[in-house]
Amino acid sequence: MAFKLVGSVLAAGALTIGVFGWNAWSYVKTSVTEVTGAIQDSVPVEFEIRRARTMLNDLIPEVHKNMVAIAQEEAALAKVSQEIATQEERREKDAGDIVRLKDDVASGKKTFQYAGKSYNVDSVKADLARRFERRKVADETLENLRKMHTARERSLTAARDKMTGMLAAKRQLEVEIEQLDSRLKMVEAARTTSSLCLDDGRLSRTRQLIDDLKSRLDVSEKLVAVEGLPVDEIQLDDAGGADIVEQVTKYFGDDKSSTVKVAQSK
Repeated sequence: MAFKLVGSVLAAGALTIGVFGWNAWSYVKTSVTEVTGAIQDSVPVEFEIRRARTMLNDLIPEVHKNMVAIAQEEAALAKVSQEIATQEERREKDAGDIVRLKDDVASGKKTFQYAGKSYNVDSVKADLARRFERRKVADETLENLRKMHTARERSLTAARDKMTGMLAAKRQLEVEIEQLDSRLKMVEAARTTSSLCLDDGRLSRTRQLIDDLKSRLDVSEKLVAVEGLPVDEIQLDDAGGADIVEQVTKYFGDDKSSTVKVAQSK
């Protein structure tokens, strides 16, 4: 099966080269890029925001791990500092003892008393030589401890700065994710409003239909009223025979009100 798959791939590759020539790779690469972009664009934004939150939460174990490492380095640095302090204190005492023995040997005496015991000059010289060698080793060790302390201190400072930067970046990313989520909600709200506008259009069309129906019913009612009037009846009252003076008097009232109405009309 594997051989068949490899053979199919090789055959497809050969066909592609045969059709497009040696520029086939650029066609394939461009197609893959476009397909990848299309797939990414098809993923919902809400899902991508959740994925960003998940990726950010995945940093928490790494942050804790670095915090533990920094705490351990701080403890190791404190231990080195204490050892340096102990070495320096012992160094001062050893220096006093070496200088005392040197002065005694340089005095020319043959015997010396230390802590109630007697020592000849050769024993004192041998002890001075051993102490001096230990002092040189101790000085070298102390110098190495100081260098190690400086290196660890720099490393610790760099780790602290990196941790501070990581936490600041994490907080900034959290803020940006919340901003993206807020913008997404605004877009969704806008889409909902657009949908409501469509419903308003339907409501307006329904209102227009009702108004049209009312108009048609009004016309129908008027037609029915006109069609229902009797056409052969005798008219008993004279509608247009009233005296014009009487009509004007009735319209304007008495003489005083007539004057006022005429003035107002001017």
